[in-house]
Amino acid sequence: MTDPKQLFSRRAATGILCAAALGALTATPTAFASGAYPDKPIRLVVPYPPGGPTDIVARVVAQKLQEQLGQSIVIDNKPGAGANLGAEQVARSAPDGYTLVVATTAHAINPSLFSKLNYSITRDFAPISQLTSGPLVIVASPTLAANNVKELIALAKSRPGALNFASSGNGQSTHLSAELFSAMAGVKMNHVPYKGSAPALTDVMSGQADLMFDTMLSSMPFVKSGKLKAIAVTSSERSPSAPDIPTIAESGLPGYEAIAWNGILAPAGTPREIVERLNTELKKVLQSPDVKQRFDAQGFAAQWNSPQDFGHFLNAEVDKWAKVVKASGAKVD
Repeated sequence: MTDPKQLFSRRAATGILCAAALGALTATPTAFASGAYPDKPIRLVVPYPPGGPTDIVARVVAQKLQEQLGQSIVIDNKPGAGANLGAEQVARSAPDGYTLVVATTAHAINPSLFSKLNYSITRDFAPISQLTSGPLVIVASPTLAANNVKELIALAKSRPGALNFASSGNGQSTHLSAELFSAMAGVKMNHVPYKGSAPALTDVMSGQADLMFDTMLSSMPFVKSGKLKAIAVTSSERSPSAPDIPTIAESGLPGYEAIAWNGILAPAGTPREIVERLNTELKKVLQSPDVKQRFDAQGFAAQWNSPQDFGHFLNAEVDKWAKVVKASGAKVD
């Protein structure tokens, strides 16, 4: 016969073990999110080829972030389909904080530009933080008979449809920033899309195209060498990288603003604790003096915001560019 005292002891021990196991299970998500995460490398998908502006930003951030997290950040370049290929892959990934994507202005444009997308930028992702913000710059052939925004608008009005503006591709920010300018200024310019900024700038420099709205990273070296002239930047304030170049808004078209930006998104459903942890670490990264200096050299400003504010910003960008796409008639099937 079993000793009642021994039976009680065994049952008590079993109860304690069960309670401990249950406590461990209920504590695991919080412990994982705040303490154990990350316990393996994080994949950061860049939906563009290596060497471009977005890739440069991603690598600067990844290097600093992995120092802080103590885990590797692996850059995975997934270009294609207007930056949609990489974004779609991340949208379908496990929401565990180990697969992230660098989003850009293009991802706010694409919902209106593409007739069919296999993901939603506003529903299928959890915003973490913006990374950078920077203007485009209107650059023109040195022979163009306009040296400022007022002269450019007057020239375009005197020759409706005659001025050609180049872009890095149909529906890109370099295209739609010019369409926004045309709509606000009440002018008509002819769009000539290219496969990237390099061939577009080559034709602007030679006079085959009259002007281009381009990133400062790719165009300012030609401005400094005298092969192009800069007319204005597209941001609401002057760029610290080129403070002598006026904004479009201050020099003839009040209210105009178009910026190029980068930010980090995780798949929707990623635990809030992980999103907050990454956001906190990114704030440290973006406040780092050496990161700010490296971004300034590229014509970008480090731009941190909360997940909530980044989400509001993203929704506003989608709405803004939808109107510009509709007015321009641009479509990609």
